[in-house]
Amino acid sequence: MQRKFQRMSMTDPKPGIIFITGGARSGKSRYAQELALQYSASPVYVATARHWDGDFQQRIKRHQDDRDGRWTSLEEEKHISRPDLANKVAVIDCVTLWLTNFFVDSRNNVDASLEAGKHEIEQLLQLGGTYIIVSNEIGMGVHAETAIGRQFTDLQGWMNQYIASRARRVVFMVSGIPMEIKNIL
Repeated sequence: MQRKFQRMSMTDPKPGIIFITGGARSGKSRYAQELALQYSASPVYVATARHWDGDFQQRIKRHQDDRDGRWTSLEEEKHISRPDLANKVAVIDCVTLWLTNFFVDSRNNVDASLEAGKHEIEQLLQLGGTYIIVSNEIGMGVHAETAIGRQFTDLQGWMNQYIASRARRVVFMVSGIPMEIKNIL
C-alpha cells in the first residue's frame, strides 16, 4: 500500500531528534523516509538490523527496495553515532533491533544495554544533524510470556522514554496516520 503523508510546513529542519514510534506495520518507516526526503535531497539511512536469518534477510531487502538512489545506506548494529552523520538528515531504523543487539551482546543485561543506548543517543546529539529515529511500542501489545521477553519490553520502554525526552519532536503512528504528541519549535 502506497500512502503519501501530508507534507510538513518546515522544509529546513532544526538539528536534533525526531522520534517516530508506534506498533508493527503502523507506517513508521515509510513516514520517516518521506519526512527525511522533505528535509534533504540526499538523506542517510542507518539500518540497525543484524542478518539473523532468512526472514530478516527478506525484511532488510524490502526496506532496501523502499529507498531509491537519493539515499546513502549504512549498516550500524550498535554504534549509531560512529558514522559521519554530522549536519546530515538521517533515518535510524529501528530502536528495537538496535537494542536487541546490545541486549544479546550483554547477555541480557538490561542496565548495561540501557546505558549503552543512552550513551549513543547523547553522542549522536553532539553531531548536530537531524536524526529521525524509528521505534516500536512493544509494551502496548501482548504481555511477554517469558522473563527475558518482559526484561526486553522494559528495556525498550525505558529507551523509548529516554529518546522521547531528548527529542524535539515525537510522532506516534496509528494505522498509517501520524499523530504528533510533542513538538518543540
